[in-house]
Amino acid sequence: MKTRLLGGIAALLLGIIGTGLLVLYVQGAEARAQEGLKPVDVLVVVERIPAGTPAEEIGASVQRKSLAKSAVPETAVADIASQTGKVTAADLEPGEQVLSTKLVNPEQYSPGTVPVPDGLEEVTILLAPERILGARLQAGDEVAVYASFETEDEIPAEAPVPPELVGWKQSTKVLFHDVLITAVQQAAPDTESSAGDENVALPGGSAFITVARTDVDAAKLIFAAEYGSLWLSKESELSKNNNPPVTTLRKIWE
Repeated sequence: MKTRLLGGIAALLLGIIGTGLLVLYVQGAEARAQEGLKPVDVLVVVERIPAGTPAEEIGASVQRKSLAKSAVPETAVADIASQTGKVTAADLEPGEQVLSTKLVNPEQYSPGTVPVPDGLEEVTILLAPERILGARLQAGDEVAVYASFETEDEIPAEAPVPPELVGWKQSTKVLFHDVLITAVQQAAPDTESSAGDENVALPGGSAFITVARTDVDAAKLIFAAEYGSLWLSKESELSKNNNPPVTTLRKIWE
């Protein structure tokens, strides 16, 4: 009897403790949610600001707004006075928040470029106009990179490749999404550049596209440029990543 009584008391105490812990957890979760919704002041662009504009001159083109903390990047600027002496590294469009990463010291500013995010490196590829939206891409755009390859022989069944590649010579696959373009250099029509004793004619409208990627991705990009061919598509905030499979002729006709 006494044992059962002690067991009942212990169960009751455990229930009370468990309920208390649950209440504390729920309260903590609500506090964290409220913290994310807590409004913070940021500067939002209301009129287009061209690249190279001194920070002291953008006051009339921005407006202070209160946004949920969860929607504000850590690099958001709340007071333009803290950026005195800097210039905009890229065009700032209406609706976007002013970020410290887009304000640089004048000596760091290079027209037509955007800063390289920390941890990434730049690599440049030369592409014909039809592969870069008719040469309409510009610094600051984000693109998807597609690579196509062609082998001399059909890929055998025992090859360590995706099953959809077996039996085919040609294939296309998206390499990366959300690739930041940091610079675009347009080649003048019929321009020639020399490399040693050889002259390489650049197709009219071709451009040098510089992108920011990790060293691992840069190696893949260089390999694809060396031994295959590349194609870029411009992405937006509304673009969807459907994780498309490797494309072969079989996939085209499915």
